Amino acid sequence: MTGNTEHHNETISSDDNQQPGRHRLDKSMKRRRVLIGGTAAAAAGGLAVAGFASADTTSGGTAASAEAAAEASSGTSATSGVCTLNAEVTEGPYSLDGALVREDIREDKEGFEVRYTFTVVDQAADCAPLADALVEIWHCDALGEYSGFVGGNGHQEEDNGTFLRGGQLTDANGQCSITSIWPGHYVSRAVHVHMRVHTEVTLTDDSYTGGEVIHTGQLFFDPDINEEIQATSPYSANTTKETALADDSIYDDGGASSGLLTLTALGSGVSDGYKATITVGVDSA
Repeated sequence: MTGNTEHHNETISSDDNQQPGRHRLDKSMKRRRVLIGGTAAAAAGGLAVAGFASADTTSGGTAASAEAAAEASSGTSATSGVCTLNAEVTEGPYSLDGALVREDIREDKEGFEVRYTFTVVDQAADCAPLADALVEIWHCDALGEYSGFVGGNGHQEEDNGTFLRGGQLTDANGQCSITSIWPGHYVSRAVHVHMRVHTEVTLTDDSYTGGEVIHTGQLFFDPDINEEIQATSPYSANTTKETALADDSIYDDGGASSGLLTLTALGSGVSDGYKATITVGVDSA
């Protein structure tokens, strides 16, 4: 995987050319704007934000997210909330179509449990929760290997093309949960998870057809927690070079506005796993 970098803002890496037709974003495509905020902005009874502030991802995004979270948690009127806007990024060279619709995507993969909760809100509807959206995620295993592309990080293992891939439909509150493991790492990228949000899909027995992708993004993890995890078995068996979050080519230090997850420990140690939450805003218009 040496040289397999994924660049910010629709720039496709040299290895992307090995997967023709898999990328939905390119330089000539008009950039769709999305909003991403911390989960504190979404209360159980609905989202406590309605206003929008156009903020560049490299300046002011973190402050705007913090303001929105503070206002929501203090019960401030919905009209005073702030939604932080930021751009989509490339889905990378390891995407596959036709993800399984399921809550648990681990299969038999070893690793520390991560329970994701996503809250999807719609900019086109004043930040109202978006129901029946398919939130799809995929990421590498503890050895840095993606299903469907095993060997890319130098490890040989069984490849069924489906492990650590899948999605769930959001409910009436715009929420869905997916259970997986903490990802490993591979050459040139910090530890991350890929995500797409689809609308108007048709469910099959275990997957989906049709629909439209309205958001493509990536999710990131606290670097201190990640450092401890990557040094612990089974992650420590992966001896390929790891890229720090601060040096990642995609993450721009924008906190939740750039995909940084809010983590809550499930136990007393990293091996007990984490709950990971984030509010993702999309524009369905």
